[in-house]
Amino acid sequence: MARKPGRTWTTTKEAKRNAPPPVKVARAREGADADAPTLHLIKLCVGVDDVQELADWQKKRRRQFKRRFNTHVTRSYPRRADELLAGGSLYWVIAGSVRVRQRIIGAIQRPDSDGVLCCELRLDPKLVETAPRAHRPFQGWRYLEARDAPPDLKPGRKARGDRLPPALVDELRSLGLL
Repeated sequence: MARKPGRTWTTTKEAKRNAPPPVKVARAREGADADAPTLHLIKLCVGVDDVQELADWQKKRRRQFKRRFNTHVTRSYPRRADELLAGGSLYWVIAGSVRVRQRIIGAIQRPDSDGVLCCELRLDPKLVETAPRAHRPFQGWRYLEARDAPPDLKPGRKARGDRLPPALVDELRSLGLL
């Protein structure tokens, strides 16, 4: 990759050492009000073909950075962060379907290496599979109301169509039948 003129390149350790303190820090509340309506985020999981691949990639990143949680950096800090941290999750769209979610445990607004503000979402490492629901591609993230979120699959239970050949599953999903 060619270096852009005027840009300073630093290593991850240098960036952490020289990084200014975060601007906003928000953490999930323990014992959030169970009756309160929950707000979620939905985001495309680009470059991942299935839930296991996402799980493996996140595990590798946790080990690499010696963390007990996952992070996802995005450009915009959610204005409704308090609602998200009251039990909200990040729903991942994988291969055209919402397939899995992760609980959001924190949101930190901080400058990136170029000084531009970004948001670091902190995610629970536990992936909860959901009933697959087709979703069209979009950029960035979107809010997802609790009533619109797909239900969780019971542990050990497979989604409809998981025993079918992948090509057939893709065709049935494109027709809206799965």
